[in-house]
Amino acid sequence: MSRFSELIKSLLNEPNQSRKKFLQVSGRTLAVGATGGLLTSYRQNQSNRPGSAAMQADTVPRITPVSPPAQIPAKVDEPIVLEPIRSDYDRQTPPTPSPQPPDARVGYAVVGLGHLSLEQILPAFGRCRKSKLVALVSGNPQKMQKVAQQYGVKPQNCYSYDTYDKLKDNPEVQVIYIVLPNAMHAEYTIRGAQAGKHILCEKPMATSSADCQAMIDACKAAGRKLMVAYRIQYEPRNRYVRERVRQKQYGNTKMLELFNTQVEANPSHWRHIRALAGGGALPDIGLYCLNTARFLLGEEPTEVFAYQYSTPGNPLFREVEEMVSWQMRFPSGIIANCGTNYYAHESRRYRVMAERGWMNIENAFAYNGQQVQISYAEGQVEHRSEEEIAEKDQFATEMDHFSDCIQQNKQPFTPGEEGLQDQRIMEAIYKSATDGQPVKLPVYTGIDIFRGPEPQLG
Repeated sequence: MSRFSELIKSLLNEPNQSRKKFLQVSGRTLAVGATGGLLTSYRQNQSNRPGSAAMQADTVPRITPVSPPAQIPAKVDEPIVLEPIRSDYDRQTPPTPSPQPPDARVGYAVVGLGHLSLEQILPAFGRCRKSKLVALVSGNPQKMQKVAQQYGVKPQNCYSYDTYDKLKDNPEVQVIYIVLPNAMHAEYTIRGAQAGKHILCEKPMATSSADCQAMIDACKAAGRKLMVAYRIQYEPRNRYVRERVRQKQYGNTKMLELFNTQVEANPSHWRHIRALAGGGALPDIGLYCLNTARFLLGEEPTEVFAYQYSTPGNPLFREVEEMVSWQMRFPSGIIANCGTNYYAHESRRYRVMAERGWMNIENAFAYNGQQVQISYAEGQVEHRSEEEIAEKDQFATEMDHFSDCIQQNKQPFTPGEEGLQDQRIMEAIYKSATDGQPVKLPVYTGIDIFRGPEPQLG
């Protein structure tokens, strides 16, 4: 029998054990969590002894949890700082969640209840600090009723597309999040701005640069903010690589390779109908390559050259393209080689190649699971590593940024002008693929000229 077992047996069978001795022994040998079980056994044992003190009074010592020291900031939405519990050699615990009180958060109406809304956006509200779901808009009343019950949205805050304009009379709604087929973005953004609401619009911003400009103009006329939901620009691993590109951590960047592919297998889905999607692989998933290259470098391309292809006879591509491959030339001489395909197994990655090393992100454009690999040389030694960076919900992060912009009256980091620039470049890519010639783009000087101030991401 172990010494520990002998100790427990002696404690349970010696009725005259003093409180002091009990505490001394249990304190030396047991963790607080285990002590609770010992105290219970001890109490039961003593209470069964006729005439015992335990039957006359509760003599078993009670352990009261001691509140650990903590730094409690004055602002309610700042994290409480708890005492450290990890060694310097272990990964530290992240800051405690610090949400604003529900009545202080910005209220959102989500328009469209398809895959993206139900699978990603609505669940993300549970991880938001400054944003809350208060209203829904859908053309399917049965589905909307079910979703409203799941997320606690009041019946009077459920709207159809016909009653969409009545959002103007709902003070709970401050932001409308447009999650509709691409061709519908312009109409519902303009109507939403006219209803007096700020607009968060999914990418691509629209299906033409003219529509993008009309959306910008409508929001400005209404005095409302417009942000395009470029979640990659708020994702921590992509921001980590961007920071090192800008700092020239491994020397000057020379080339970028960016690829985004997946199989879209439902020919009846709106993404395969040109009137709703505006295009195929390029505006849906190829846009990530285009926008991320601009995001990393801060420069604007001066020329594009593209090639386009669709498999003959494939019903998926009766109206939209299957594949687009293109290059972008930047003022610094950097070349971005990009490709997207709607009928190739899912692969979402890019690599930044610099003078003294490279940085690679697998799953770069996915909703989660980004992996950053770095390789660089020091003399004859080649170093390779995989960076450990905490993951954040991309949709919660981008929504909270927009909410912060509304609360603090700031310009969003990805305003409508950012979406308009992408649309102009995509139109040039299509033209190049059609004509088989490079297409020149307007020359812009400066860095990040279409973006707002750097976001303060919690």
